[in-house]
Amino acid sequence: LPGISPEDLNVTLEDNVLTVQGEVKEDETIEEETYHLRERCFGSFSRSLRFPVPVNAGEIVAEYENGILKLTVPKAEEVKPRRIEIKAS
Repeated sequence: LPGISPEDLNVTLEDNVLTVQGEVKEDETIEEETYHLRERCFGSFSRSLRFPVPVNAGEIVAEYENGILKLTVPKAEEVKPRRIEIKAS
């Protein structure tokens, strides 16, 4: 998400669907130069991702650095595999 400030981002989790929403503001600083091609994207966007297993919403961590949004979403305890000890008689 280069060029977007963390204040313009919104990350939500509802019914096991993670949604990232944001807005890219229009660049109003146009210098008086001749452009052959000038491409600028602006406006709002939204991306959603459904998790196939339940996740622990209380432990989601979002980090933003140098235009990269890193989300750490741990699985819920009930879906993590656990080792069952075998007792020999």
